[in-house]
Amino acid sequence: MALFKAISPCSPASLAFLPPKRESFLYNERVYCPRILSSFPELAARTSELHGHAVAATSNTGNFTKSRNNQAAATLFICPRDAVIRAVLQSEREVEVSGSILNGGFRGKFNKVVLAYSGGLDTSVIVPWLRENYGCDVVCFTADVGQGIKELEGLEKKAKASGASQLVVKDLREEFVRDFIYPCLRAGAVYERKYLLGTSMARPVIAKAMVDVANEVGADAVSHGCTGKGNDQVRFELTFFALNPKLNVVAPWREWDITGREDAIEYAKKHKVPVPVTKRSIYSRDRNLWHLSHEGDILEDPTNEPMKDMYMLTVDPEDAPNKPEYVEIGIESGLPVSFNGKKLSPASLLSELNEIGGRHGIGRVDMVENRLVGMKSRGVYETPGGTILFTAVQELESLTIDRESMQVKDSLALKYAELVYAGRWFDPLRASMDAFMEKITESTTGSVILKLYKGSVTVASRKSPYSLYRKDISSFENSLIYDQADAAGFIRLYGLPTRVRSMLKQGI
Repeated sequence: MALFKAISPCSPASLAFLPPKRESFLYNERVYCPRILSSFPELAARTSELHGHAVAATSNTGNFTKSRNNQAAATLFICPRDAVIRAVLQSEREVEVSGSILNGGFRGKFNKVVLAYSGGLDTSVIVPWLRENYGCDVVCFTADVGQGIKELEGLEKKAKASGASQLVVKDLREEFVRDFIYPCLRAGAVYERKYLLGTSMARPVIAKAMVDVANEVGADAVSHGCTGKGNDQVRFELTFFALNPKLNVVAPWREWDITGREDAIEYAKKHKVPVPVTKRSIYSRDRNLWHLSHEGDILEDPTNEPMKDMYMLTVDPEDAPNKPEYVEIGIESGLPVSFNGKKLSPASLLSELNEIGGRHGIGRVDMVENRLVGMKSRGVYETPGGTILFTAVQELESLTIDRESMQVKDSLALKYAELVYAGRWFDPLRASMDAFMEKITESTTGSVILKLYKGSVTVASRKSPYSLYRKDISSFENSLIYDQADAAGFIRLYGLPTRVRSMLKQGI
């Protein structure tokens, strides 16, 4: 913050500017007012908060006034307007000293900030807010994780019109599916029985790319538009901490006075930011290549059934084709590699299955989940391709993984899902569990044929060269390997604890 050596009754020459030394607005037992106050009552109100420290302010008059608050002596100096530099209550802002401009903002000073940018109202407003409050250059960053081409149209023009110096767009679709979705798929990670982690997996890949861009452009801070009530703020910031702990993080929703859409529109108009003219959805949505989520409006009441026209990726199962469709998924070492015999890249394979699953109404989930921050929330998810892939991998594992390994894998899958949901993608624990998942599924290779029909996915066929299933053993017919007479001895030994407890109760 801009600080002063001393304040005398009105000699501009005696006001010396000092560079910021710390994030305090105290200097020599004096407190300097953050801005030109509109009235004496406002100024007096501020002094009541300052516990007896002197305050510098400006006035159109040359009067020298003293005031005291109720708690301790608080000397108030009012000097001519051209004699005092505007200071900031919490941190720096841009100030004028003898005609020169000193870079800063209402809240502090950063050189360059990389902002996660969607082009919507909130992130459009964040651009000028960052410049105003942190005196910084703003570089907007947009990640293509499969949200659709319409979401990316005209973004550069919007970003620059909002005050950004540039827009960086990166296509992360293949990386997203290959390095984030597929490991979760292989692990069998499902949060609270239903949620296939669509948003949870997307945030770390976006945040990772933001750190890369920050390094490329020489930024000293990153920013996001997540609210203080949600999970995403944690997911973004834990990734920032893990990959570059030196980066500062700015979360406007935890700092600014904007409380809703109308406030944001008013702020945009005031700063000549073009307000997006797209029709506002009544739902809060997040879309990527894996899923589409819906929250808000009538969904906030868990007794309300979702409206039929809310869904965007899947048809109503009642309106789906009356004839089932069969799809074959090829899998190698626990990861999907082909569709109906055709090898495809991870993103291309998922895109194909999204289209097919969508027209059969596959992958709708309505759930009440426990957010990381403690509250419960209700969300509706559409995950057509993901549901197909998840079913295929699980069905093939039933052939290739033994009972004890399956039980351990399933128990770790719960913890794996919790870590991903909580934004701890780059934790050593998740990486260690991933090594286990990779090892335990190395023989999960083969193919699965699934039947898609009116919202349901059922298995029709599964095969693997590493199958532990043996027809000659499982058959009701006698075989050389399994002698049914051996079961009698096994049951007596296996049931021994049960017999002993019963004998004790009956006094035998």
